[in-house]
Amino acid sequence: MINEQIRDREVRLIGENGEQFGVMPAKDAMKLAKEAELDLVKIAPTAKPPVCKIIDYGKYKYEQTRKDKEAKKKQKTVDLKEVRLSPNIESNDLNTKVNNARKFISKGNRVKITLRFRGREMAHMQQSRHILDDFAKLLEDIAVVEKPAKLEGRSISIVLTEKR
Repeated sequence: MINEQIRDREVRLIGENGEQFGVMPAKDAMKLAKEAELDLVKIAPTAKPPVCKIIDYGKYKYEQTRKDKEAKKKQKTVDLKEVRLSPNIESNDLNTKVNNARKFISKGNRVKITLRFRGREMAHMQQSRHILDDFAKLLEDIAVVEKPAKLEGRSISIVLTEKR
């Protein structure tokens, strides 16, 4: 809230250079802000009495957006990469998939390993679960199981994340 939007009877006022004016009526605080040709901004609305500060609101808003942009630049997004397998995968193909998953995990991404079943493979779902366990064992030096093997329709999937 700024200027006339502040409806409180009394406010604790802080000057433009950080000096304390103490508790005073909101009208007097508005007069001081107008004399300095600045805005009266409510900083802490939940305090008793609310804390207001005399600042240039446009400049304050601009600096706030710059801080938010900087914070957004520094944060890292974690993607979920998927590696798909079939129940009759050969060991060399499995090693290739493990190497791909290793690259994803080393870049800081989470990896979802999906074992897809088609046709008659559906009858032997439980016997193929060991493929996912082997996959997790091959990556246990850099990854940990975040979500254990779960049956979802025609596939079983497991999620791995980087070890902390």
